[in-house]
Amino acid sequence: MDGSGGAAAVEGDLEAAEKLIMQWDSTASSAGDERMLFDGGDRSDAERFLRAVDEIRRSISEPIATGSPRRSSSSASHSSSENAIQIAMARLEDEFRNLLLTRPNEIEVDELVDLSTLSMKSSAAGEGSGDLSDAEEGGGVDGGEEHAFLSETVEGSSSSRIRRSSMQSTRSIREIDLLPSDAVDDLRSIAERMIAAGYGRECVQVYAGARKAAVDMCLRQLGVEKHSIGEVQRLEWDALEAKIRRWIRAAKICVRIVFSSERRLCDRVFDGLGITDDAPFAETVKGAAIQLFGFAEAISIGRRSPEKLFKILDLHDTISDLLPDIAAVFLSKSAESIYTQAAEILSRLAEAVRGILSEFENAVLRDPPKTPVPGGTIHPLTRYVMNYISLISDYKPTLIELIITRPSASSRFSGDDQAAVGATPPEIEFPEAENQTPLAAHLIWIIVVLEHNLENKANLYKDTALAHLFLMNNVHYIVHKVKGSPELREMIGDDYLRKLTGKFRLSATSYQRATWVKILHCLRDEGIHVSGSFSSGVSKSMLRERFRAFNAAFEEAHKTQAIWFVPDTQLREELRISISEKLLPAYRSFLGRFRQHIESGKHPEMYIKYSVEDLEMALSDFFEGCPPSLNNRRRSH
Repeated sequence: MDGSGGAAAVEGDLEAAEKLIMQWDSTASSAGDERMLFDGGDRSDAERFLRAVDEIRRSISEPIATGSPRRSSSSASHSSSENAIQIAMARLEDEFRNLLLTRPNEIEVDELVDLSTLSMKSSAAGEGSGDLSDAEEGGGVDGGEEHAFLSETVEGSSSSRIRRSSMQSTRSIREIDLLPSDAVDDLRSIAERMIAAGYGRECVQVYAGARKAAVDMCLRQLGVEKHSIGEVQRLEWDALEAKIRRWIRAAKICVRIVFSSERRLCDRVFDGLGITDDAPFAETVKGAAIQLFGFAEAISIGRRSPEKLFKILDLHDTISDLLPDIAAVFLSKSAESIYTQAAEILSRLAEAVRGILSEFENAVLRDPPKTPVPGGTIHPLTRYVMNYISLISDYKPTLIELIITRPSASSRFSGDDQAAVGATPPEIEFPEAENQTPLAAHLIWIIVVLEHNLENKANLYKDTALAHLFLMNNVHYIVHKVKGSPELREMIGDDYLRKLTGKFRLSATSYQRATWVKILHCLRDEGIHVSGSFSSGVSKSMLRERFRAFNAAFEEAHKTQAIWFVPDTQLREELRISISEKLLPAYRSFLGRFRQHIESGKHPEMYIKYSVEDLEMALSDFFEGCPPSLNNRRRSH
């Protein structure tokens, strides 16, 4: 074929291509309005349209030789081709948008939760680290959202749809297919033509707009709400605690499934097509990621108070666990600010943990003596503090890393603390063992401060015996809680535990001395024996006085101490046995020696009111926390 024939053929192909493009002009052709080229059905029209676009682009880009017959009509032809390209790009933009909006798969929230749980198990198995917050997170999102559908889903069997990304560096990421493979191929074909024709910016805008709406919908269905930092910090703690639990679950799903899957889709559509710096992915998820991590940021800079410690630790552990995944997903320069934000939040959460622990120590020290707890039972402060540090021990791996300084002498009492406890800091013995971690030192210091506070509270009791019983109950509870937690016991150490055990036993001994020495004093022989020719050697008046004094003292102790309370059943029984071992033999001996002297006189029942068995039964009333009924326990004798 000669040159003019070849040129004519090219002209014919170009005209045919332009004519085909014009047939799909959405502004002029009703056929274009009725159906889409890329509708998932017959692909012949779509393939012809793409070939036509390629033909026109080739004609525009090919140089025209000097003297060619096409030179004379080149201006008109070029203008026609440019017009056809504009119409083609408008059409492809509509097709691109339609694919993104109509072809996404669907998935239930519960399925994302299941995948997230699987990824966490895989992470724990592969990296040797678990997530402490999982057990607390509970079930699904709020009622009504459980069966809500996201605008993306997986396709095929569970095993085939969970894939490893080419870019991922962690074992916990679980990607899903957001669109069917044929739709992804069509998106890439369209993107390739639009970018080559200079419409890359328009292509990215359409892509980011459609996928951003899908990601935002996903966040809403996971319970991630838009709140300013101020709004988060003004929430009541109960409401905030629930939101933190929901956020932890949502963050794992978003980073490990949603955001990573968006990156994978973006790579499949745009990789190698000349779009620089990951713009489609960054524009799709950056706003959602900022919203997601904005909540954690608000918590990290909020007011510090002891009740927030464990949820802040949960947040810290979650972000720390997610940080490698965040680095893998947000690896481009346009998205790296998300990783930077997460790392800064993690640092602020760590500082918040240290600050809260210090505030807790000060709060224990400053808790003022007000009114004594009835019956000398365990003080609410003791329960709160020991439950608190038992929970602290559950977070030992994290806190070992975060708590890096010991409670120094200068930091133990701030100016406010000194004002709370007196003009000068109290002398408090602080045991420091070798090889003691800073965290262990802080826990021991909390117990030391608690003991000091309890001693101040014991001074509120007017009855010395009750003050000793109060200290016995509370220090015993401390020992019980330490022994009940292997982690806590390991950190506290057996040496200090032995000291605590010695203290509550000393308090028990001090209680017995304060109560029973004066009662047992009534049973002494001193002053009872007399000499004289008409005497039996015993002063009956003194003997009667001794029995009266014993009866009165025991009845007062019984009446008073039955309403005192030793909540630990074993300790209560041990204390009763200890009292019995002192009281009953002394009373039995005294009764055996002097009983006949009382019974030979008038009204012996006024003086010998109780048998040994009566006393033994009465002792079972002690420390029950309720009024006794001594008369009902007396036997006839």
